[in-house]
Amino acid sequence: MRGLVERVLDTIRKRELIKAGDRVAVAVSGGADSIALLLLLLELRGELGIVLAVAHVNHKLRGAESDEDERFVADLARRHDLEFLVVTAPVGRERRSGIEAAARTLRYDFFRELVRGSPDPTHSQRTRMSGAPVQKIATAHTLDDQAETVLLRMLRGTGVRGLAGIHPRLILRDDGRMCGEVVRPLLQVRRADLQEFLRARGQPWREDSSNRDPSFLRNRLRLAVLPLLKESFGEPAVENLADLAEIARAEEAHWERGHPEVRAAEGALKVASLSEMPLAARRRLVRNWLETNLGSRCVSFRVIEDVLELAAGAVGRTLELPGGRTLRRAQRELRWEAAHDRQHGDYEYDLSVPGSVEVPELGVRIEATLTDWDRVPESERSQVLDPCKLSGQVRIRNWRPGDRFWPANTKQPKKVKELLSDRHVVGSEKKLWPVIEMGGELVWMRGFGATAGFAPLRSAARVLWIYEVPGSFKTKA
Repeated sequence: MRGLVERVLDTIRKRELIKAGDRVAVAVSGGADSIALLLLLLELRGELGIVLAVAHVNHKLRGAESDEDERFVADLARRHDLEFLVVTAPVGRERRSGIEAAARTLRYDFFRELVRGSPDPTHSQRTRMSGAPVQKIATAHTLDDQAETVLLRMLRGTGVRGLAGIHPRLILRDDGRMCGEVVRPLLQVRRADLQEFLRARGQPWREDSSNRDPSFLRNRLRLAVLPLLKESFGEPAVENLADLAEIARAEEAHWERGHPEVRAAEGALKVASLSEMPLAARRRLVRNWLETNLGSRCVSFRVIEDVLELAAGAVGRTLELPGGRTLRRAQRELRWEAAHDRQHGDYEYDLSVPGSVEVPELGVRIEATLTDWDRVPESERSQVLDPCKLSGQVRIRNWRPGDRFWPANTKQPKKVKELLSDRHVVGSEKKLWPVIEMGGELVWMRGFGATAGFAPLRSAARVLWIYEVPGSFKTKA
């Protein structure tokens, strides 16, 4: 397997991931991929002129199994005389996002601590740092991980930026300043090659039982969808998906560096600048402009098309955007309406997942309970979400003008106002009707359940059940 070592060395040099003198912490979970990465870098450290350490995060998600993973990695670090940097960072119930996203946030917080050289005293951890801070964190993302990421984003809806997938290097920032890098030397390597590499050296690894849990969306894709694709189209299908990420990254870099005309500022948008551009450039300019003015990177293709239609339409027309913001077509530009984002009676509260929040305006408490399918009453089974698809801040709020919702088992999204009118909901009840928002998108709506794309499969082991119980407080006037 000397060829594999040389391939990894070639990737590191070609992408300039690691340079001589770097102190590199290898993120080792105990699984085959990360164990192989550590052994490969051990073989290359003389050639590269680097210092290695081992970093491990114990999320306590699998009880004794997680603790055994930690002991296994600690023993490996000790046998190779490497510094062992470890943190105990449980993913608790107070986390406001899905389990995978919450765990990733904790890992990257730890990575920042390692490059700063100053562990956060508020964490439950046992970090030992005898030397200088590390400059790089090496993670074991593989070509298979890249293919899964691209396919997952395609199925959930994305643009070229999302197709770029996992980047070979990621800048770590602390208070807006660059403080280090995460590098991925194995993005050109198949998972099977790494396991063969370990077997040839008699090196065991740990199997994470949660990797076969079908309640996680990525596991369902890895265990069911990708095998079907490989059976139908052959093994090159996986490599072709990873190649698509390479192509998309180059496209994004080209647009960002070579096309200043699609950069946008706060304020109004000149219509003339749009009309002179090809369609691809118009879409990018509108996306950048909306992201700049809305403070969100979750602008959907449909919203971009609606804005372009507004720009091409008659003067005086308006467009209500999700979240309540309004655009007006003026004589020469698109202007933001001078309206209050939060009108009298509006409400908005963070919702922990799992957890609950009281909504005095409705006189109820909204519960988000992680449970088994068979524990959800039949009449309530439309009100469940796939917890693995929640990857950001989750909020409960009343709907706002311009909000769209895509009920499961329907062909397309529809304005919330129209959905409620179809059910003859009127007056204050209509104004206060609750929805759940994540990343600028509505994922749940009272009486309609989960939106298309966020409803769990019937085979899911665990679901997030959303329901209301009477509150112990008076409704606000």
